[in-house]
Amino acid sequence: MQDIGSTPLSQLKRISGQLKGVIKMYEDERDCIDTVHQIVAARNSLSRVARDLLTSEACSCVTKQDTKRLDATLKELLK
Repeated sequence: MQDIGSTPLSQLKRISGQLKGVIKMYEDERDCIDTVHQIVAARNSLSRVARDLLTSEACSCVTKQDTKRLDATLKELLK
């Protein structure tokens, strides 16, 4: 069973909060390095969500035996 806090939607909402924090840091003229660290963290989180979505899509293709869609999904995963 998947943890509710780890659904793609909840992850994206958390990332949205991170980005709002980055905007506030920039508006408040916070330290550049700290701001960039938060940007990198948000970017890494987005990459994780994208990877998880593509992995889920690939698994769905295997289950449905949709080889054409699976091939396209795997190509995207391997970029």
